[in-house]
This record gives sequence, C-alpha cells and structure tokens, in this order.
Amino acid sequence: MSLSTPLTISNEHLTVTLDLNSSAFTLAVFGQTPPFATGTLAAGPGASVAEPCASDIFGTGSALRFNALDGTSSAIRLFPHLPFALIDTRILNSSGADATFQHVPVATLRLDLGLAPTQLRTLGTGGLAAPDTNPGSYSWLAVADPASRKGLVAGWLTHERASGVVFTRVDRDAVAVELTAEYGRLRLAPGGAEQVETAVIGYFADARLGLEAWADAVARQLDIHLPPRPNGFCTWYTDKHGMSSDEDNLKTLTEFCADNLAPHGFNFVQIDDGWQLGDGKGNGPKKNFTDYDQAGPYRSGMGNFANTIKEHGLTPGIWFMPFAGTYNDPWFDDKQDLFVKRDDGTPYDTEWGGTSLDMTNPAAQQYLRAYVQRIAHEWGYTYFKMDGLYTGIAVHQEYVNEGYKRDGFGDAVFFDATKTNIQAFRDGLRLVRDAAGPDVFFLGCTSSQNMRSYGGAFGLVQAMRTGADNGGSYQHWYEQSPKSGSRNYHLNGRIWWNDADPFFVRPTLTLDEARTSASWSAIAGGLNTNSDWIPDLPTERIEIMKRTFVSGFYEARPVDNFENDPPRIWTVRGSVEGEQRDVVALYNWTAEPLEFDIPLADLGLDGTATYAAFDYWDATPLSPFASRLKATLAPHACKILAVQRVLDRPFVLSTSQDVLQGLEELERVQWTGTALTGHSRVVAGDPYILRVHVPHPGLHVTSVDATDDDAHVLEASVQRCGCTAEVTIQPSTSGTAAWSVRFD
Repeated sequence: MSLSTPLTISNEHLTVTLDLNSSAFTLAVFGQTPPFATGTLAAGPGASVAEPCASDIFGTGSALRFNALDGTSSAIRLFPHLPFALIDTRILNSSGADATFQHVPVATLRLDLGLAPTQLRTLGTGGLAAPDTNPGSYSWLAVADPASRKGLVAGWLTHERASGVVFTRVDRDAVAVELTAEYGRLRLAPGGAEQVETAVIGYFADARLGLEAWADAVARQLDIHLPPRPNGFCTWYTDKHGMSSDEDNLKTLTEFCADNLAPHGFNFVQIDDGWQLGDGKGNGPKKNFTDYDQAGPYRSGMGNFANTIKEHGLTPGIWFMPFAGTYNDPWFDDKQDLFVKRDDGTPYDTEWGGTSLDMTNPAAQQYLRAYVQRIAHEWGYTYFKMDGLYTGIAVHQEYVNEGYKRDGFGDAVFFDATKTNIQAFRDGLRLVRDAAGPDVFFLGCTSSQNMRSYGGAFGLVQAMRTGADNGGSYQHWYEQSPKSGSRNYHLNGRIWWNDADPFFVRPTLTLDEARTSASWSAIAGGLNTNSDWIPDLPTERIEIMKRTFVSGFYEARPVDNFENDPPRIWTVRGSVEGEQRDVVALYNWTAEPLEFDIPLADLGLDGTATYAAFDYWDATPLSPFASRLKATLAPHACKILAVQRVLDRPFVLSTSQDVLQGLEELERVQWTGTALTGHSRVVAGDPYILRVHVPHPGLHVTSVDATDDDAHVLEASVQRCGCTAEVTIQPSTSGTAAWSVRFD
C-alpha cells in the first residue's frame, strides 16, 4: 500500500474514506459515487489506521482512526444496521499547566447533494431556514431538498458532559456543516484527556426518516423506555381558578374529569405554581419547595389533596423548580453554601429562575433530596412538572431560546470544579430520580428557557416542554405549540414525549379552532394536556376532549416540514390484523380558506390505487379518489381523514371512538366471506359507531349483532348511506365488544 492509498470502511449504508496524510475524509452512500460530503476532523497532522471496533450498544464494527502528533485523536466508526457514521474525538492537554476547554470543534463537512444551497433548507431546533440563515441547532440538524426530502442528518449521540451544537453556512457555493461540543468550563490538568461527545452523520433518501433514525439511536444509546403518554389537566392557564387553583375548586374539577373523561383516557391532574412557600421578593416564583403554604390554596395539606386525586382513580401531579432557590429570601440566609457561585463569589442568580442550587455540592444534594422525597413519598405525588431546569446547569435564561445563542455558558463556579455544567445538571436529574423513585413521571419544563437543558436531559425525563408558554388564546397557542412540537416530532415517543403545552377548547375559540387545537395535540402524539376550566365547558367542547385523548404511540410524522413551519399536513400510520390504516390530518393555520391538492405519493400512499376516506369532524365520507387528495379548509380549521385503499369487499373505514378512527381500539378485524367481524374496546354509555365502506351497491347488510365481555347482547343498529354502512353499538359497560356485520 502506498502512502497515497486512502483507508476505507463500509457498512450497508455508508462508505467512509480517510486520507492517510491528513484528517480529510469523504462520506458516500454505500455503492454510490461521488460522496455526499467531504470533511475534516478536528485532530491535526498525524497517522491513520483502519481497525475493528466494538460497542456495547451497536455491536462490532469498523473504524478509521486518526492519531495526531499532539496526542489528540479522532475516529470514524461504522456499525451494521446503523445508518450513521459515528465521530469520536479525544482531546489532550499537552501543555505544562492546567487548561480550560470551552468549544471543541469535532468535524466540518462540505456537502454535495447535487443542488445549489438556495435549493436546500435546514431544519433544526431553531426552525426551518435557508442554510445561510440557520441560527444554529442543538443536538441535531437536517439539511434537505424540500422537493424530494433527500438530505443529510447530523447531530450528537451523547450529552454526558458537553452541549452538542450544529451550525451551517454557505461556503463557496456549497453548504458547510460544523459540529462543535461546548463544555462551558472543562478543566484538564497537564496530560489530562477527555473523550468528547459522539457526533453522528448520515444521508437519507427521506431526511424525516433520518431524524427518526437519529432519535432511535439516542434511545438505544441511553436505553430509553417510555411509559404510555399521559392525558390530563394543568391548572396554570385556566380562565377560572388558574395558577395553582385551590383545594375546593380543583376537587370539583377532579370529580368531573373522573366521571366524564377518565373512561376516554384522561388520567392525571397537575397543580401548578402557587402552592409553595417563599417571601415572594425574589425574581420569578417563590422557591421554597420544602413545604406548602398553610395559609394558601391547599390549607388541608398537599398530601391530603394528592389522596383526593388518587381516590378518583387519577394521578396527582405537582409543579416545582428542583434546582432553584432565592439567595435573598430569609429562608436561605443560612443556606448560602447551597448555591453555585460566580467568579467574584456572589450567588449565581438568573432572571426568573432565581439562584442555582449547586448539584456538585453534597449539602445542596442533601437539601434537594429531602424535599423531593417528601413530595413523592410523604405527599404521594407521582407526576412531576419540573420548571426552570436551566438553573441546574447554571446558565442564563435565554427565553425564548430555540436557535443557538451565546449565553455565557461556563461563567459559573461549582463546588466541584472537575464537573462541567451539563454533568452537574445530569447528576441533579439522577438525584431527583433516585429520591422520587422509579415510578414518578418526569416532565421537564422548558427547554426553550435555555436549550442547554434540551440534550442535557435526554434519557432522564419522560417528557419535555419543547417551546414557550402558549397563553390560552388560539393565536398564542398557534404561535408556540404546533411550531415547537412539529420541528421536534422525531423525538416524540422515542427520546421523550413532546410537551407542546396544553391544548384549549374554551368557548373563546371558535368550534373550528377548538377542534384544531385538540386534534393537533392528539395527532402529533405528544403529552396531551388541557388547561380549560373543564366543569364549565359546553357539552360540544367536552365531546372534543373525549375524542382527542389517545394514549398509544403511532408512526406520526409531518409531510411538509421542509416546506412549511409549522407543517400543514400530518400522517399517522398503523395496522389492525395486518391491514394498514392511515389517518391524514390537514391544518389551515391561516385566516383565509385554503386549498389542498396533495399527490398520494407524498402521503406514503400508492398513487395508482383508489382510496376511500372519512372526514371525522364532519362525520361524512369523501368520494373515492385516486392519484391526489383534494380538500378545502375554512380558516383555522382542520380535517382529520381516515384513508384506506378501496378493497373489493366491505372494510371498516372509520370509527367514532377518537380521531385515530380505529387505530386505538379496533382488534381482530376480519372478513369471513359473508361477514365483517371484530372486537372493539368501548366505553359504557358512549355510542360506538363503525363506518363500514361497502364497495358494491348491490351488497346489503342483513344483520348486525354485538356482545360484551360477559356475552350479554348489546343493542346494535345499522344505517346505510351510499357506500357507507354506519353500525351503531350501545355499550352498557366499558370493556370489549365483539361485533359482526353480515352481508347478503
């Protein structure tokens, strides 16, 4: 082998080539030329080697390692069935004195996607932007062609001690992508080394699938297993009895929801800010969470009210700020050692969040552990909404922070100077978990206060607020929730449940706006929380809530997220007994009527087949269609369509249970040749409607019957309208109904 011969490794997705005499490398799709990216590694001049590698997570693979003369090194690893190249960097303090590292460049890529930069779009935590105007993204970034969706996905697999960021710029008519690990203050003694966080790069024919693959890889790396997504209530935004509410009124709401909404999936009631102690003279909320205000809204005790919620079969939830205090509150006069400091020795105080508790200090750890144990074990709260998480990192508030901001990261002084900001934060979250126990649900709030808490919380919370407070009006909801929830859709159900803040159905919203708000939350699939004063809602608004509390995780993705921010089109895909079921959700975010004309291929459907569809909220079928889906939406309206390929036999097109129209509750559906049979999970007293598509006008329903779990006969009837037979079952108990629809 001559010195000019490059080193190459491959898996079934990628081929990586490394120049022997430099840190330059190329990335190509396996079996294809030319490369889609040319890059350089952070390590300086040195020598290269190809070698096997192993991972406890991803198995045995191949690596190209570049060992620089100064003792630093970089490696690019490939593993079977992993569609990313993993980039690892080791830095070394080769000086004779202590050194501080803040920004560690890992790799720079120059892309060749066969398109000019002006034809590409970037999508990151800061939203959708041209490559030369992208504000920088935390943890992940996609660069894609909106027309074909092909593109690159780059990001970070780990965030144990550093905050991983990704930037783009246009360099000589090409898009350049830069991956940098930011430590704040990483102190290394002479000869000390640090294994930098692992970066990932991949190419995908559909960059949406690449974003999902990145989230799947992070979930594998951190061994993430999520509980079912919760549906419930937060007191904060209610137009009556808001903030923390109070024990009398919230008991009324709890009873109402247990009776009317729990059978449809509602399962938690969460108390927000206002129950705790504190003198109120600091910035932001009071921050003494060691006990409740005995003259406040829960005079009978926080534990007593948690029991009230549990007695109604619901999960009690509570808001607090685990890593925050108020240095000038008299409560903390003798606790100044608990706080992170600045270089001048003063407490690290932040806007709204207050003073950062030092999670590297055993005294602060003991203080936090004691009151978390009280909230979880003495009072009995098993759902934590943990606000102001950025205080655990000791960074400034940068609200609203979604694109990259220079935030003074690293200007804090910790008790243990060997710990980085992110390491202290993750240690703090692990402490809260250890104190609370394994069964408490953790909702982080909110990453947009400072996005360092975004990747820093991966694997340590079950849900995360992905955007800013959404207010309570339709306009405020639209400006926050669909945007932040859509751009982070690929994290949902994989890394955590996205919390885009509550949906609203209150009468100040039009009926279309209420349906849109609730439907988007259900279809996008994140944490599903309402913050209306539910007992006073009109019946039609309660009905919307019943139909949008769904719990499962389905293949939900935006169709046009590289074209519109927020996307206007979503698809949800699942199957029942091997039969594919699709839901297409259309949203008109504008104040004018909007026409949709969508090629079926864009929806992942067969453009040569004929499809039937049912409009859930209008409760009407669409005429069968092929090639394209067309619809007109009123201002701020949505259409939630069950879409299925037309068969030459009857099939269940839609159900009334919820907006997923069969994905949640349908079981064991089959066609016997003369009858359509199946089982459905039903709710007592809630009429259950099967919308059966009948492809031939001469095919008639001869009988319908249904029985409950105890084989009791249920009242059932059928009404035929064109190609649709509506079968209505009247459940007398909640459980499973076995049904049969017979044809001549």
